[in-house]
Amino acid sequence: MATGTNIRTYFEGRWHDGDVAVMKAADHGAWLGSGVFDGARYFEGVAPDLEAHCARVNRSAEALMVTPTVSVADMVQIVHEGLAAYPRDAAVYIRPMYWATQGGYGAIVPGAEGTGFCICLEQIPMASPDATTTLCHTSFRRPVLESAVVNAKAGCLYPNNARMLAEAQRRGFGNALVADALGNVAESATANVFMVRDGAVFTPVPNGTFLAGITRARHLANLRADGVEVHETVLSFADFDSADEVFLTGNMSKVTPVTAFEDRQYQAGPVTRRVREMYWDWALSA
Repeated sequence: MATGTNIRTYFEGRWHDGDVAVMKAADHGAWLGSGVFDGARYFEGVAPDLEAHCARVNRSAEALMVTPTVSVADMVQIVHEGLAAYPRDAAVYIRPMYWATQGGYGAIVPGAEGTGFCICLEQIPMASPDATTTLCHTSFRRPVLESAVVNAKAGCLYPNNARMLAEAQRRGFGNALVADALGNVAESATANVFMVRDGAVFTPVPNGTFLAGITRARHLANLRADGVEVHETVLSFADFDSADEVFLTGNMSKVTPVTAFEDRQYQAGPVTRRVREMYWDWALSA
């Protein structure tokens, strides 16, 4: 890897150093948003759940009617080839991506032939173990499957998340706790959300309005294996007002304790710390 290069790009069958241009102006993905991606992490010499992330980007492509062209096994192998250029102690964000290059029916439907594919590796430090965030309400909601491709990790969904984050930032908060179409809590603007009450862990039940994340599933498995009482259920904002602990989970930071929701204050408590500890123990021993 060239000195000072923190980004590598796999495109058209080989690895390139740097942030290589991959999309043309007339590509369907450029002007009609038929692009999907996934995000995995490499840290401390491991890439936890990499296969699951590669499988999900293929499912996301199919949800947008884009034809996936790389098998999960091949994608995992390509990623490891690219990671070999980084030092073992590097923290790298792994983004496989697909987009349609051709238009199909009416030019709006992605063409069955013509799929762009790349993988972007970018050195991004892991969050500090002491990093926390705060939450507020937002005027924006998660969409439903009838109005958006919420069953995919698609770039076209993220402008809505950006509106939530910008609103939260203007109010002096780090993130937003977001409602689904019925007014129940779905997730935050950037990650899945958990709460703790009387030692039990609660998280919104997947209802088709948000992606139930791969890291979320890993935490659920770890908690249950540790004997913790876990509930996937419908949760209201009032439930979070009465919670003892709240934390966010996602691939970028794995576990982020929440210290406030509007005027409600929390501590980064023992269950949150245990979730982080279990994740690292699992990831480094897998």
